[in-house]
Amino acid sequence: MLVLVAPGQGAQTPGFLTEWLDFPGVRGALEAWSDAVGLDLIRYGTEADAEEIRDTAVAQPLLVAAGLASAYLLFEDPAELSRKVGAVAGHSVGEITAASLAGVLPHEEALRLVRTRGLAMAEAAAVTETGMAALLGGDPEVTIPHLTKLGLTPANINGAGQIVAAGTKEQLAALEADKPEGVRKVVALKVAGAFHTHHMAPAVDTLAKAAEALSPGDPKLTYVSNADGRAVAAGGEVLDRLVGQVANPVRWDLCMETFKELGVTALIELCPGGTLTGLAKRALPGVKTLALKSPADLDAARELIAETPTPAADAAGA
Repeated sequence: MLVLVAPGQGAQTPGFLTEWLDFPGVRGALEAWSDAVGLDLIRYGTEADAEEIRDTAVAQPLLVAAGLASAYLLFEDPAELSRKVGAVAGHSVGEITAASLAGVLPHEEALRLVRTRGLAMAEAAAVTETGMAALLGGDPEVTIPHLTKLGLTPANINGAGQIVAAGTKEQLAALEADKPEGVRKVVALKVAGAFHTHHMAPAVDTLAKAAEALSPGDPKLTYVSNADGRAVAAGGEVLDRLVGQVANPVRWDLCMETFKELGVTALIELCPGGTLTGLAKRALPGVKTLALKSPADLDAARELIAETPTPAADAAGA
């Protein structure tokens, strides 16, 4: 079984969409989505510098647009996605990409929702100077209590030995000076706030109001939620989780446990890939992985799709 995964904020880099514009349909889709959200996604994905695309209100719709565009380049017929992909999941804002690919929200609605999400989270982040940092190494049973002692939140529990802490700049400085036992390094992330913590509570209210106007469909393929790693079958519940997850920790470790239970044998990370593939290589031994870092990766990704049994084929052989 194949799972498509979508990365979260921090994966974007200056100019990362430039090469993708040469492919049929990509420029037109990005132009339509730019009009829908009032943001020039093409300029931000090709010309903007690192500081401009670090802006939460820009980064989030940019990442969702990139993930959606790259997903459909994997298949000759867009309808093949729901036939050949067994499951989808996303890290943080990548969940909106995954939900749209699963048919929960039309693409333009997903882009409008993520634009609202990004603006609301940027506004919430402006209240207090906050941030996030990845901890390399260490034992979660030791690390998490240490973070709690410092007033920090384990905002992303990513598995494969990686936890991301979030909180105020002062709390993060205290962490740098007082690392948990076993942690080799604390790496500041390129994000503009303490996402997935109580600091984002105001954004939850804004997003909940925006969600009231939407009519989500039920997922057409297995959708794995990063709230708890559970597969969610009802569109309304997916939408509720997308709203609440803004202020709650990402449990990517539990998503990968669910991938194991589902029998996933191949994982492709959508553009701009790399982070989730790295985690999967350590936590999912035996699963073939591929990151869409540039269009040069498309041929290898298509080969991986071709050699991976479809969910229907798995059922027929069971």
